[in-house]
Amino acid sequence: MPLPLLALAVAAFGIGTTEFVIMGLLPDVARDLAVPIPAAGMLVSAYALGVTIGAPIVAIAVANMPRKKALMSLIGVFIVGNLLCAVAPGYAVLMAARIVTAFCHGAFFGIGSVVAAGLVAPNRRAQAIALMFTGLTLANVLGVPLGTALGQAVGWRATFWAVTGIGVLAAGALAVCLPSKIDMQKASLVREFSVLKNPQVVMVLGISVLASASLFSTFTYITPILEDVTGFTPHAVTLVLLLFGLGLTVGSTLGGKLADWRLMPSLVAFLLAIVVILTVFTGTMHAEIPALITIFVWGILAFAIVPPLQMLIVDRASHAPNLASTLNQGAFNLGNATGAWLGGMAIGAGAPLTTLPWVGVATSIGALVLTLWSVSIDRRTQRMAVPG
Repeated sequence: MPLPLLALAVAAFGIGTTEFVIMGLLPDVARDLAVPIPAAGMLVSAYALGVTIGAPIVAIAVANMPRKKALMSLIGVFIVGNLLCAVAPGYAVLMAARIVTAFCHGAFFGIGSVVAAGLVAPNRRAQAIALMFTGLTLANVLGVPLGTALGQAVGWRATFWAVTGIGVLAAGALAVCLPSKIDMQKASLVREFSVLKNPQVVMVLGISVLASASLFSTFTYITPILEDVTGFTPHAVTLVLLLFGLGLTVGSTLGGKLADWRLMPSLVAFLLAIVVILTVFTGTMHAEIPALITIFVWGILAFAIVPPLQMLIVDRASHAPNLASTLNQGAFNLGNATGAWLGGMAIGAGAPLTTLPWVGVATSIGALVLTLWSVSIDRRTQRMAVPG
């Protein structure tokens, strides 16, 4: 891994850890700050909405800033946000600190993706993006379990102190490893926002929302599924989630390689495979070994689509890649919230846990249909461009 990509991956690891580790610390946070669990759960929702809303605002704010300076500024916000989380005297300050941290999330991944793609040869751009996102997948495999264990052992604040330290390490790596001059277009608000007039860009954002909703409509409730339906013990569930995280890591690498080979066919194939694997999961969730195999494959496919989608948005918004790439991160997080909401609605309406994969099937079919529609528009445009 080239050193600049390694530096970006370290930052991605820290950002991914701080986003998801709060889920494992909710009871500790709620007890320490004397708030109910649902109120503590809002720390998760507020972060996701902070990414969605803050991503374009921050991207525009740093649009004309040199790329290295922009990334250093964003990791600085990340460090300050987690430091505030660690010392927060009460719920309100912790909530504000989470939102501050979330604001840097989408812009960092969006701008970082553009920088990663620009650091390598054209035929390796998706792999470069995948290498950066490896930090995010490793956050789920290592950062979240270790951060949760640390918080449960010595207090939840210790986890945020540790993440602050990761942020400082990432800032040092970025300062040393990123080149001082990175080619960039001079941005303007009109040109940046005009990218949303391109229906193909909007389609990619829609695909990202639906694909992410497909994952989180089921994964949000994976622990009760594994305990109440499959029959795993709480300790075994932790190991299953570790296996899922390993699948995410494999999928990110695989998605990058195949996207550099054939971008759109790979994306279509992955989405079709997600429809199939979620359908299979409706049956295999009732037995431990089949469920393990299915969950691992699901993990591979769930993150295999991330590099192709990020690469696609960079390609289709070549005149304003930073905003578009950042908006795509907001779309992923909007999908996270939407998927969790859809799954919760299904359960609230009386549907059993076993029906949740069908919600994922429906949303992934929507993503597949939108992708095929986009492909057909591309082909029609190419035919019209050929003389005669």
